[in-house]
Amino acid sequence: MAIIAAYAVPHPPLIIPAVGRGDERAIQDTIDAFSQVAREIVELDPDLLIVTSPHAPCFRDAFHVTTDSRLFGDMSRFRAFHEKLQADVDVEFSRDLARRMNEAGVFTVDSDQYRDAMDHATYVALYFVREAYRRAGASVTLPCPIARIGLSGFSYETHRQAGKVIADTVEASGKRAVFIGSGDLSHKLTPEGPYGFAPEGPVFDGQIGEIFTSGELDRLFEFDPDFADAAAECGLRSFQMMAGAIEGLGFSSELLSLEGPYGVGYGVAAFRK
Repeated sequence: MAIIAAYAVPHPPLIIPAVGRGDERAIQDTIDAFSQVAREIVELDPDLLIVTSPHAPCFRDAFHVTTDSRLFGDMSRFRAFHEKLQADVDVEFSRDLARRMNEAGVFTVDSDQYRDAMDHATYVALYFVREAYRRAGASVTLPCPIARIGLSGFSYETHRQAGKVIADTVEASGKRAVFIGSGDLSHKLTPEGPYGFAPEGPVFDGQIGEIFTSGELDRLFEFDPDFADAAAECGLRSFQMMAGAIEGLGFSSELLSLEGPYGVGYGVAAFRK
């Protein structure tokens, strides 16, 4: 089978009510868009959720693919001590993916070489999916397994290549997969924000909005790295992997929301058949 849909989503921990304690209402557009994405995933009923995360183990010279059988996460570091989540990992798929990436010259390590708990960028994405499945009458545990892939210090084009290997592995597996590219946008949108202001920040977010609206995903690979660094972006390489994975598959593109009231940019976009 193949990748049947892809979504770009942010990962602010405060979007989870137990963390935000009401402050999340300031990003209601993001919440509504994220909830729409989760409902669509429920309707698609995939065999596999693929998550690329900037906060999974990240190495300068390697990608990380989680091959543990289960990932556990919680929001205790954000003072939401009862907010917990677990996800089964498709170990067979993930090991095959790591093997294929290495064979393609995209150096990759797995959980035998580095082990880590669920990061918050993966957690937030899976939280919304879990809640949508709950509302649909499913159990607390996610109904399908996941594959989690970290980013790397490799070039933009290597992230595109990694995405292509992900797509090839999905096709070889015979599974129906949904790709979730987790990533925030600029962290420097306003002087009042936690990271301050840089003029590159609003420009970067505006350009990402244009790209997700138009579906011209090749433009994701045209950013000057120094400009992207000055904007303090988080998700570009995650989106580049997503773009590589769905390249040539004939997906439409829709920007569902774009906002940044806390000085950090949050964008939600859908890529559908």
